[in-house]
Amino acid sequence: MEKEIQDWLNKVKSKEFDLSKEEDLSIALMNLISLEEHFYFSAMKTGNKAYLDMLNSIRTLRKTLLKKIVKNPKAEEWCISKHLLASSMRLIEVGTKELTDNEKEAEIYFKAAFELYSLFFAINLNMIEIKKLKEDKPLFARKISEIVKKIIDCCKE
Repeated sequence: MEKEIQDWLNKVKSKEFDLSKEEDLSIALMNLISLEEHFYFSAMKTGNKAYLDMLNSIRTLRKTLLKKIVKNPKAEEWCISKHLLASSMRLIEVGTKELTDNEKEAEIYFKAAFELYSLFFAINLNMIEIKKLKEDKPLFARKISEIVKKIIDCCKE
């Protein structure tokens, strides 16, 4: 597994990626998706259609920004990417809520969130092909997560 990780790292490094901007943008996208959900639920709970206008405005912004990372989607990679970010964000929130009461349970949510987040980057950096996702899924997810840990550094300016 270590050799495969190193091979992927060399592939990514040869393109001289600076993913700090993309990492920040991906977190912003997660929050925009979350805002879309909140505006939807606010509209349904209150009956106020103004929330749907705000939802549409946020959705337009999210689509524009998502294009900066998901550049040439094949098949359903656009929707897959959006749902990977949304699922990751929700699992982070659940893990955070669980952290106070059950740290071990929180770690399960956090690990799952990071694997989904890593998969988002693996797809959008063309590190993998979707058809390869059928391979040994737990091992594959761990490999992807190890690579993303090494190539994404939010502290770069």
